[in-house]
Amino acid sequence: MSQQIAAQAMWIAIIGTSAIAFALKYLGHSIPERFVTNPRALRINTLIPIALLSALVGVQTITDTGKWIVDQRLAGVAVALIALALKAPYFVVVISAAVTSAILYRFI
Repeated sequence: MSQQIAAQAMWIAIIGTSAIAFALKYLGHSIPERFVTNPRALRINTLIPIALLSALVGVQTITDTGKWIVDQRLAGVAVALIALALKAPYFVVVISAAVTSAILYRFI
């Protein structure tokens, strides 16, 4: 009986989230154009993906199962930041970070 209740709760959650997602998308298309073309809103919307990606990289680099850690991933990100500061090409940034992380993982 409890499996049936759990299944019903899951379907209610799925349908509810689907309805909320549809409503948000519909409301997004209903926003007047003057709000979307506002220069301040355009600047903010340009920076949101950068902030979200930075937060994702930070969380994936220095946490593991909810705990703070310092390991080879942090060194890889540090090398990538240095390469970016030196205006290295994207390929060089990624490869240098990966090689640094791999070497430290293997030998430490």
